[in-house]
Amino acid sequence: MEKEFVFNDLNEEVTQKLSTYYSDVITALGEDVGREGLQKTPRRVAKAMQFLTSGYRQDPAEVLLSARFHEDYRQMVIVKDIEFFSMCEHHLLPFFGKAHVAYIPNGTVTGLSKIARVVDIFAHRLQLQERLTSQIKDCIQETLNPMGVMVVIEAQHLCMQMRGVQKQHSTTTTSDFTGIFKVQKTREEFISLINK
Repeated sequence: MEKEFVFNDLNEEVTQKLSTYYSDVITALGEDVGREGLQKTPRRVAKAMQFLTSGYRQDPAEVLLSARFHEDYRQMVIVKDIEFFSMCEHHLLPFFGKAHVAYIPNGTVTGLSKIARVVDIFAHRLQLQERLTSQIKDCIQETLNPMGVMVVIEAQHLCMQMRGVQKQHSTTTTSDFTGIFKVQKTREEFISLINK
């Protein structure tokens, strides 16, 4: 028997409402929502969408502050190759890839896993890659007040691969930075380290 997807932050009222909508969508596409393979699909999709948008119900700044420590370290801290999945707000199709995040502390550091959690929280919203990049940067800058933050995201977009131009191997790279990363030498050091 198939094990059902479980997510602790589900709202049953939202699940019911979304299930009705997805049932209508499947029917409008010409399928029989009553056939065996589709009977539970509206509810499954409703649950999945709540998980994929769970970032709206989490506070990334709170996550960073939950593991903030005073430390007199003033060199670059890099968390690279943070895998993420998100949903393009234009077509509700996935985009996915890796985020590389660096900051230079100014007397305060955060737990390394918290950087990855911030990426996940913003990724679990309807997104644009450009906005995702800036939101991660802004959250770390505003919450930890480091000497600078830089974020680089490399992603593949199924809205480009499955439909539209159908370019199967294209990758989109975005970057954003603050503070000391405005100095070209500092940016180059970061790029060199994430490309090793």
